[in-house]
Amino acid sequence: MDVVARAVIVWMATWGALVTSLLLPVLLPDQWHYYIYSPASVGLWMLSMLVGPFVAGGVSRRWIRTGVWRGGA
Repeated sequence: MDVVARAVIVWMATWGALVTSLLLPVLLPDQWHYYIYSPASVGLWMLSMLVGPFVAGGVSRRWIRTGVWRGGA
């Protein structure tokens, strides 16, 4: 697997986790939806959709570059 494919995997996994975190509160009672889906929290979620993949790519930089996670061969 090449570098671009691993970078795309990290990018898509990050977006998948963020979309899941947006949709999971639908299972909570209706009284909570105003607080969870307030304009501030949705704005922070949108900001994390922009910044999150870059942070995840920085954290997993070694795996993207070499294919080896933290301590293994």
